[in-house]
Formats: sequence, C-alpha cells, structure tokens
Amino acid sequence: MKKKTALITGVTGQDGSYLSELLLEKDYEVHGVVRRASTFNTERIEHLLRPDAPAPGFHLHHGDLSDAGALRNLLDEVRPDEVYNLGAQSHVRVSFDQPEYTVDVTAVGVIRVLEAIRTYEKHAGTRVRFYQAGSSEMFGSARPPQHEGTRFEPRSPYACAKVFAHYQTVNHRESYGMFACNGILFNHESPRRGETFVTRKITRAATRIKLGLQKKLQLGNLDARRDWGFAGDYVEAMWRMLQQERPDDYVVATGVSIGIRDFLDLAFAALDLDWKRYVEIDPRHYRPAEVDHIEGDASKARRVLGWEPKHDVASLVRMMVDADLELARREQAARPRAQGMES
Repeated sequence: MKKKTALITGVTGQDGSYLSELLLEKDYEVHGVVRRASTFNTERIEHLLRPDAPAPGFHLHHGDLSDAGALRNLLDEVRPDEVYNLGAQSHVRVSFDQPEYTVDVTAVGVIRVLEAIRTYEKHAGTRVRFYQAGSSEMFGSARPPQHEGTRFEPRSPYACAKVFAHYQTVNHRESYGMFACNGILFNHESPRRGETFVTRKITRAATRIKLGLQKKLQLGNLDARRDWGFAGDYVEAMWRMLQQERPDDYVVATGVSIGIRDFLDLAFAALDLDWKRYVEIDPRHYRPAEVDHIEGDASKARRVLGWEPKHDVASLVRMMVDADLELARREQAARPRAQGMES
C-alpha cells in the first residue's frame, strides 16, 4: 500500500516535533512547513535532520501562513492525505502586544490553509483530512469543566483568533463537505516547551537555581488554574481524529486542574527547594485580561477516539525537571571553559 503523506505547519514547535515522530513511527511520509529565518529554528526536530542519520521520509519546506500562494503551491507539490495546522503566534501575553500579527497568522492563516486545501481537492480529485489546533484559551472565563458544548468566552487576542479559526473550520466542513476537525487542546507541556511559557520558565529556573546559576524567578499571576498534560500524549489524539469515519471536534485534556502555586510546589520540591524563597511577582507578566480557571472534560475523546492521557501532571513536572536539570548541568560545565577563553 502507498504510504500516507502528512503536511504539518508549525513543525518546528513542541507539538510539531512530537507529531512528526508519531507519524514517522506509523510509516508516514512527513512534510513540515518552516518559516524562513536568519537563525536556525529547527532545534526541536534536529534529531530528525542529522546529516549522518536523517529520518527517512521527513522533509522540510519553506512557507508561511501569511502566504496563500505558497500554501497552494505546497499542496500541489506534497499531495498530502492529511494536513495538521499547528502553526500560530501562540503566546497569549504576546498577543496583547501584537494583536494584528496574531490575528493574521492564527485566524486568517487558517482560512488560507482551508482555501488552499479546497482548491487542491477540486483540481486533484482527492480528499484531504484537515486538523486545526484549537486551544482551551477559547473558553476564557467560561465556568469549568469545559467541554465541546461550552460557550467560548475568549479573553485575549490569541483566544479570539483561535475562536475565529475554530468556527471557520466548522464552516468549511459544513459548507463544502470537507473533512475538517478541531482539536480543542488544553495546556500541554514537555521538555520541548518554549522557555517563555510559564511551566518551562518554572522548571528551567528551578534547576538553574539549584545549581547556583540563577538567583530569582519573576512571575505574574500565581492564582491561575490550568489543566496540564503531556504534549506527546496529545498528538496521539490529533492523529486519531483524522482516522475517524466522520470529522468532528474534540476537547483533549486530563480533567484535572492545579494552580501555578501547585506547579511551583511540584517543580521546586523535586529539587528539595522551597519556591517561596526564590519567586518574585513582576506586574509586567500580568495579562490585561486574566483567565482564572481552565479544566477540560475529555469524555467525548475517550469515548469516540479511545484516547487516554498516559501522564498526569506530577509525572509531567518530573520529566521537565529532569530534562532541565541535565541542561543546567551542561550549562554549568561549560562556564569554566567560557571563562577561561575570556581570560
């Protein structure tokens, strides 16, 4: 049988790297879209690109969600069976500072992908299965637990853009009969999470403090509660959505929420530290509009997709702390050499 082919936007991100690994394990041909940059931005997928042992079936293409023509050309070139749209300006706090850019990429970018797929399906005479990466931030101030029928109450430009993308995906599905799914993923983390996101910011700082590389950690709102899971588990749910007979929308979550203070407890306790000695509140990290409590009800995903998270938040934090402790040790070992070179 012919290998399935998948196209992934946002392939260099946390989810893109885990999804690429999953699809390659399932013998897919995987094509990733990478934005052109003056610096290398492929750190999370570097192991798939090694010159001495590249992953067979893994390919990168330059492209951007702001470039509709390039997206259409890419579909003609790759001829995918499945498209996973993971690309976005995904930092909530940054979206308040760059609302127009966030909307162009995170909202309008989805229309560009959907229209590129619709045009490709017409002239190629084939059907493409499409996954849109939604976000629990769309629920905003809605009371938990949140599920597929919960009303969206977004509280940031990022969340508003994701709500637009969600409904546009539904609209294309219902208007044109496209196989288009929304995955409403609640917070999912990993050692590959960007260091500007609060969970990774915490584990990175805690391990550096443990080794004397850092003295303090500045954070904003400590009262927020989130439903945190492991990104490697959540990409499995993405794939399962596109293997169903009919397209639909699904919440993906653990069903358990904890506060940022609890996350701090888990991370610093793993290193025998008391976070209260090191954490300072910096008002610059507060959002203009806060989201207080997000907790997902993923019973539909469990029932229909047969999906279950394999990791709870405690094992997730342990995983992240262990990885960042190793990173901090390498940083510590490199310091004497760097100082010697300077002298």
